[in-house]
Amino acid sequence: MERVKIIECPRDAWQGLPQVIPTEVKAEYLARLVAAEFRHIDAVSFVSPKHVKQVADSEEVIKRFRELVGKESNATEIIGIVVNEKGLERALATSGVTTVGYPYSISAYFRRANANMSRSESRALVEMLQGETRAAGRGLVVYISMAFGNPYEEPWGPEIVEETIEWLREVGVKTLSLADTVGTAKPEEVGSLYRAVRDAARGMELGVHLHSRPEGAAEKVLAAYEAGCRRFDSALTGLGGCPFAGDDLVGNIATETVIAALEKKGVETGLQSSGLGEVLKMSSQIRAMYEHAPATDTVQ
Repeated sequence: MERVKIIECPRDAWQGLPQVIPTEVKAEYLARLVAAEFRHIDAVSFVSPKHVKQVADSEEVIKRFRELVGKESNATEIIGIVVNEKGLERALATSGVTTVGYPYSISAYFRRANANMSRSESRALVEMLQGETRAAGRGLVVYISMAFGNPYEEPWGPEIVEETIEWLREVGVKTLSLADTVGTAKPEEVGSLYRAVRDAARGMELGVHLHSRPEGAAEKVLAAYEAGCRRFDSALTGLGGCPFAGDDLVGNIATETVIAALEKKGVETGLQSSGLGEVLKMSSQIRAMYEHAPATDTVQ
């Protein structure tokens, strides 16, 4: 059987929740993912707590997670997202973070809104990340944000994505992921873009980080697979996504959808739908408890 790699993304799923999830709950959830055979987890983010309160405890989450799973953590890739040099320092200082992730936006508007950087500043940061992670023996994955287009009426086309990939290859980046940040790409557009740029990514691991409404999600996964993709980012129950999508139903593609779609094709994921019961249950519980803003007292 041909095998693909699934990267579970609780960090992406949680960071937009209005209520802060306790550290102990996050650590326990990561431990349950490992128990369910997940071996690649986008677990934490090292960004300013002023902007994302949900990730203020990233160092402590990883510490407690490692205490819970013991030596099993050594066989698990743990990705920590950074957006600047300060975040990189925190990630490299956190034992257990094996891979640093960076969202590189090809949309000038989104890049400025999300990281307050120019194109040259963002590229300089990527080059620094590549050098520092290599020196520290850590991995690096770069996400090409807005890879499938943007709603800002900015220039976009496969040639822009291709140029970005060629530059990343020259820098030495080995792993990257095409991100449908706002979740608007149709299945045929997912497949078309992947086919258009895969040659530029020769020698690299090229994945997809797709956002979607629930309907059509499986078709997007299969379109990417049939175009040659073997690396998929997803999140159990489909929680998360980009707040810029403008559609409450647009979130990460549900991992259970990814697994089911690929299983029908006879593809080995290293995960079994039948083994997701406990972690799916906990994911649903977290969603129910923390996805609504806390009630506020009113003066009578």
